[in-house]
This record gives sequence, structure tokens and C-alpha cells, in this order.
Amino acid sequence: MAKKILVAVDESKNSMKAVEYVAKSMQPAGTVTLLSVIPDATAACDLDGPSLTPLFKQSRKAFCAIEDTKKEHLKELMEKAKKVLVEAGYPSKNVTVKIRKKKSGIARDILKEAQRGKYTTIVLGRRGLSAIKEFLFGSISHKVVQLAKNVSVIVVD
Repeated sequence: MAKKILVAVDESKNSMKAVEYVAKSMQPAGTVTLLSVIPDATAACDLDGPSLTPLFKQSRKAFCAIEDTKKEHLKELMEKAKKVLVEAGYPSKNVTVKIRKKKSGIARDILKEAQRGKYTTIVLGRRGLSAIKEFLFGSISHKVVQLAKNVSVIVVD
């Protein structure tokens, strides 16, 4: 029985499959943290200076508005994921939502959170990459499986 579960959530279909897997397959006796690590594109919104291209300066406001909209969508998605778990029997107080900016890489940030929070299990969805793309670029789930130590990892397809 997993006592502390970390579920990596993004906007992919397989990410929600991972949440549904936890809801259907694990006992709701433990705690679940829904974690989303997002690229720090908003740092570009704070940039200013003569070295910036005029095109970026003109488009910065639109770009930053898109990023804000994306963050709001992600918050809604996380609440939807939490609702799935609560409806499956997890007490609301045992389901936590965390949205973090990427620091050292999405896979490494997931593993750092798992280590810091002393999670017993990481659950994440497998991206739908083709074998060639996965070979060339790797995948977050593959990196998490390779680098994980002292924690169970479940990859949901």
C-alpha cells in the first residue's frame, strides 16, 4: 500500500490517466500530491533591454497573456484531477496540489520533490512519443524511471 503518492500532472491525456489509475487502483488511505512542473516562460515577460529584438518587444504582451491563460487552464486541470481523487474516496485534506516552476528540468524537479517529500510512489503518464522521437529526445517518464532511487515509479500508458 502506497502511503505517500506523488502524481505528475501536465496537460496530456496520459497525465489524467495516471490520476484515474491512482483513483481506481490504490487505497485511499494515504496522501496524494498532484504536482505540475511548468517551464518558466514568464521570466521572459520581465525581460527588458536594448538587446531584445523589436519583434519580441512588440509581441511580449500577447505572449505573456497566453502564458497567464495557460496557467489558469492548468489550475483548472489540477482541480479536476483533485475532484477525481476525492470522488474515489480520498479525503479532500489528503489531496494536495502543487504547481512549481521548472528549476533543473521537469524530470529532475519531480524526483527532487519525491525525495524532499519522502514519497513512496511516483505515478506519471507516458507521453505518446513515437519510438524514434523518444530515442532522440527522451521522455520525462523515461528519465524519472532511470534516475529514481528509493521510490516506486508507476508509468501509466
